Amino acid sequence: MPRFTRRHFLSQLTCLAGLGIARPMTATRLFFPQPPPSDLFPLSLAEWSLHRTLQSGKLTNLGFPDEARRLGFSGVEYVNSFFKQHAKDRGYLGELRRRCEQAGVQSLLIMCDGEGYLGDPDSGKRAQAIENHRKWIGAASFLGCHSIRVNAHSDGTRGVQQHLAADGLRRLTEIGAAEGVSVIVENHGGWSSDGSWLADVIREVDHPMCGTLPDFGNFHNDGGVFDRYEGVRLMMPFAKAVSAKSHDFDDQGEEKHTDYARMLKIVVDAGYRGWIGVEYEGSSMSEEEGILATKRLIEKVRTKMLAEQK
Repeated sequence: MPRFTRRHFLSQLTCLAGLGIARPMTATRLFFPQPPPSDLFPLSLAEWSLHRTLQSGKLTNLGFPDEARRLGFSGVEYVNSFFKQHAKDRGYLGELRRRCEQAGVQSLLIMCDGEGYLGDPDSGKRAQAIENHRKWIGAASFLGCHSIRVNAHSDGTRGVQQHLAADGLRRLTEIGAAEGVSVIVENHGGWSSDGSWLADVIREVDHPMCGTLPDFGNFHNDGGVFDRYEGVRLMMPFAKAVSAKSHDFDDQGEEKHTDYARMLKIVVDAGYRGWIGVEYEGSSMSEEEGILATKRLIEKVRTKMLAEQK
């Protein structure tokens, strides 16, 4: 797969900005590595899929690239909590990068938690949260990741939270843009789990390097359930990554909570041709079994999609 250099990315972004045509909804398709047309989308592995194994000490973050390759993946999505003390450790990050190169996997993004609320109503705490994420932008740049995933938590009414989150995201995105690293938001609690709210936030940020990471689960709004298919549809115009969340499977290998054929059609119909990350979060089977079950399901749907295109 061709890989754009960060210098190439920034030069194109500068040219487009000068022409006034750099837009959030086209950022993924213009700038990030695309799979060959015959493949629709490549599959990556979200590190959280192995959180029980990692927390038990049976696997380390440094061993994650090899494990991902063993399971048949060519891209990896890190979780910062599994190497939190090494965000600025270039020796450690260099070893992680070397292991990715040896395994033949690409570092795609870092999911960042526990660094404060980017939409905190306290301006001082919001500024601190922005600063706390800076080191992960540096780590992502060093590893060759295209993005960091952040949370858009805030406090207050829907409208107030939207403006506060947009402010924090915009300021952090400007920091990331200087290093060629995008800032993406997942539907991951609070108002961010309302697809329409999150889409409005990204529109307000109005920066080509601030986008979304639609997760097939994690949807609700104001105490109720927000339709997951509608949520993903609303988030896809700004998507720079996609998280294929799974929990349980039936005897036919279908995910019990998400119609993958329907969901992946929404993704593809939006024009997205980037990576799709497998994120198994169930407990009814082992992590490896759940990861492979999710992978097989996506591959089955993808094969059918490709056949229908012929």
